[in-house]
Amino acid sequence: MYKLYIIFILIFIVIFNKTFSQTDSSWQQKPGVNISGFVDVFYAYDFNQPINNYRQSFLFNHNRHNEFNINLGYIKLNVEQIKYRMNLALQAGTYANDNYAAEPGLLKNIFEANAGISLSKENKLWLDAGVFASHIGFESAISIDNWTLTRSLLAENSPYFISGVKLTYNPNNKWTIATLICNGWQRIQRLEGNSLPSFGTQVSFNPNDKITLNWSTFIGTDVPDNMRQMRYFNNFYGKFYITKKLGLIAGFDIGVQQEVINSSVYDIWFSPVIITQYAVNKNWKAAFRIEYYQDESGVIIPTKTANGFKTTGFSLNFDYIPAANIACRLEGRWLNSEDKIFETPNSFTNNNFFIVSSIAIKFSEMIIK
Repeated sequence: MYKLYIIFILIFIVIFNKTFSQTDSSWQQKPGVNISGFVDVFYAYDFNQPINNYRQSFLFNHNRHNEFNINLGYIKLNVEQIKYRMNLALQAGTYANDNYAAEPGLLKNIFEANAGISLSKENKLWLDAGVFASHIGFESAISIDNWTLTRSLLAENSPYFISGVKLTYNPNNKWTIATLICNGWQRIQRLEGNSLPSFGTQVSFNPNDKITLNWSTFIGTDVPDNMRQMRYFNNFYGKFYITKKLGLIAGFDIGVQQEVINSSVYDIWFSPVIITQYAVNKNWKAAFRIEYYQDESGVIIPTKTANGFKTTGFSLNFDYIPAANIACRLEGRWLNSEDKIFETPNSFTNNNFFIVSSIAIKFSEMIIK
């Protein structure tokens, strides 16, 4: 399967490639160099008062109880030229410790490391390789770019980053079409014993600046060859600015995975979410989220309970934004599970309520124009 996929990409490149020529002077133009950074400092209080400061195994952001900490801090170097581009970003924080736990050594400190070149004369076709942000979902690891402070359950349990090769085609300013070959489900280093590459696609439609419609996929496996269970995953979302002050995001994830190797029976998980955001004025915003996540078989979120992971969530956050690159945020979030999965000092319970606060600052500076 993957050989046919590679052949398809090569044919696609040949069809569109018109720029690999020494006579194209645009390759010789001087690139711009930009340095940027971000830091998100947080404090969270979990009213279940877990025994240690680590809160939930299925959350990877703002996941410490009753302590001040850095969720994510990074410094990034970006090189941008009309025909090529490069990004290198190094990270630290609890997000890196939790979400990159499977990566050895210094790999967990890589937030981005990729390079790309244009494959068409009009720069509508790009080939990028390395470690880059995932093509899945509407929420990123950078909290200041998201409507809610904490991430939705579907975002926390789908890839934040991908390592591989991505081919992106922009026929016009309304459509983005991408296809990927990658090392697996949120992996920099391929899982030992797994020889099968994973694949992904993305189709994004922006008819105007008020509407975004997106469909992303993942096909692959996250276990060694001798246990191979194929995983097929779809992410859908729409982002709508209904008025100048009111916005809406509706998302839905659904995935299936073989129960055992060569099985025709599949386990299924899914998650819908709706987020509304209201801008009170240029400095104040509020957002409300309702979500549900069901993983009865424990494919993504394993539990030892009778009904698996079946959790409903609500959250409300208030944001003070004194400048475009600064956000001071407060969020209350309640999770309710069908089974008793949330830890308390003495036992487990169905409910979990916590409050998270954050100050996040982002900067960007062009050092070579």
